Amino acid sequence: MSLGQEEREILVDLELEKAQKIVAEFDVYIQNNLWSTLANRMYYAAYHAVMALLIHNKLHAGTHLGVSVLLNKHFVKEGVISTDESRLFTKLEALRESGDYNCYIDTSEDDLLPKLQPTKDFINHIKSLVR
Repeated sequence: MSLGQEEREILVDLELEKAQKIVAEFDVYIQNNLWSTLANRMYYAAYHAVMALLIHNKLHAGTHLGVSVLLNKHFVKEGVISTDESRLFTKLEALRESGDYNCYIDTSEDDLLPKLQPTKDFINHIKSLVR
């Protein structure tokens, strides 16, 4: 099924809203030292922003790997998204997976705080691309 322009714009707006709502939660996780949860939410905030970018450009991915592949193929390779932003997205996914699935690995403040502002900047960059 193909989406019309209006439907695509609605989905883009919903994905960006979701990303912004998640970003608004970051301070709660920081204040409570919930580092694994913060890793999860940082990744998903970025993920929803990337989904908005893909939808805006009529691209569809069925998996998290597919999202990364399309991001790199259509936006990093073309110079629209920097390699640093792409690496950040990949690192956020790895931190999320570690925090969600590995009970013997603790995600720490040192892992996440340096990535906090770059994650917000990445999301804002994507917002500027689809607006």
